[in-house]
Amino acid sequence: MYRNSWLPEVFNDFLNTANMPKTNATAPAINVLESEKEYTVELAAPGLSKEDFDVNINSDGDLTIKMEKKAEESEQKAHYLRREFAYSKYEQTLILPDDVQKEHIAARVNNGVLTVVLPKIQVQKEKVARQIAVD
Repeated sequence: MYRNSWLPEVFNDFLNTANMPKTNATAPAINVLESEKEYTVELAAPGLSKEDFDVNINSDGDLTIKMEKKAEESEQKAHYLRREFAYSKYEQTLILPDDVQKEHIAARVNNGVLTVVLPKIQVQKEKVARQIAVD
């Protein structure tokens, strides 16, 4: 597949959420996919719109995803018996692999999923063709 011997260790840090600060005890589910040309991070965000997100590269070159849903006042008299996907505030910082083109990262929200595309640096392998002189 597209695996290098160093990749699992990089993504252990990339996906290790135990040491990353969160502002809410309930964290949204995250998927990370890899293809030849890019990594894709998907974050479950039911009921949120693009205005609820702040996605940026911080001064250390890490990807920071913040989301905050402002609570709307309602006159609803019922109360939740169980509520698991009410993310009022969430922040996650992901340490990016070295092969990400940070200036070309893109994000979109569609059908309750924030998708962040992290294009890989494409290394052109030069074919060395030359005439060799015979002495």
